[in-house]
Amino acid sequence: MSVDLTTRYLGLDLQHPLVASSSPLSKNLDGIRRLEDGGASAVVLFSLFEERIRQEEAAQHRLTQVGSESFGEALSYFPAVEGGVGPHAYLELLRKAREAVDVPVIASLNGVTPAGWTDYARSMEEAGADAVELNVFYIPSESGVSGREVEARYVEIVERVRKAVSIPLAVKVGPYFSSMGEMAERFVEAGADGLVLFNRFYQPDLDLDALEIRPDLELSTAGEIRLPLLWIALLRGRLSAGLAATTGVEGGREAAKYLLAGADAVMATSALLRHGPERMGDMVSELEEWMAGKGYASVEEMRGAMSREKAPDPAAFERANYLKALEEYRSPWGPA
Repeated sequence: MSVDLTTRYLGLDLQHPLVASSSPLSKNLDGIRRLEDGGASAVVLFSLFEERIRQEEAAQHRLTQVGSESFGEALSYFPAVEGGVGPHAYLELLRKAREAVDVPVIASLNGVTPAGWTDYARSMEEAGADAVELNVFYIPSESGVSGREVEARYVEIVERVRKAVSIPLAVKVGPYFSSMGEMAERFVEAGADGLVLFNRFYQPDLDLDALEIRPDLELSTAGEIRLPLLWIALLRGRLSAGLAATTGVEGGREAAKYLLAGADAVMATSALLRHGPERMGDMVSELEEWMAGKGYASVEEMRGAMSREKAPDPAAFERANYLKALEEYRSPWGPA
């Protein structure tokens, strides 16, 4: 049986739904080429972090100012920083990537200041990005900041960048809003063409031997698929924007679940970091085989077939099913 895997995400035509999301694999041109060769239908570049740029600029400024008050020629003693300070290296990588690969290249931006979000996004568009993904990572650690203030900050970022660029705009956000459905609608109203669900926020661990904070990053597993799966199923059909799923994509089965829930694209990172970019091709083959076995002729046919609006049992997405799940669970240590 022939299966049509083509899909559209952010107005971009993709050969299949599996996209290589932002990761260390896309930090250089060789890695981007390997992701395309491995089978990715699009590549999201490693994020440009405004915070890192500001740190580099401050360090360079301190370095060049040492002794300059006493010796007029002191500045000439310091060599230029390789790749330059600022977004220059990132934008150059973006330009080269657009020339080197045939799949869409999506720039990723993690800003700090209003000017940073807009200026860098505009520069990405000028460098040839097919789209920009806003990697919004903000943890309101101050207790005096209200939830509505946090929401307003997110929406303002989207509004500002939407006014600054004309290319498609995706917003990658976390699930920690009191009303995710309302926030999704506000993002789309602010100008988002797509939502990426969900961002995995940095969560440090404690080293009990060294008594230090350990800033490590754990790769996701298939067991983490359920939260984004739930919200994609709930949002499908309610928004005029595309939906991309990320987290827990180990193989074709997870991709199939996300598509059935309503995703337009499925993004993978952890599986590629574990097994290499070539794993992407295997996942595409697994998805195609599963679809053929179930009689699905195309991604379009299966997309959203088990979303909230089309599910045979819509109550499965409601709280009533929470009680059912608890009642039906059987533990080997529980009562007979």
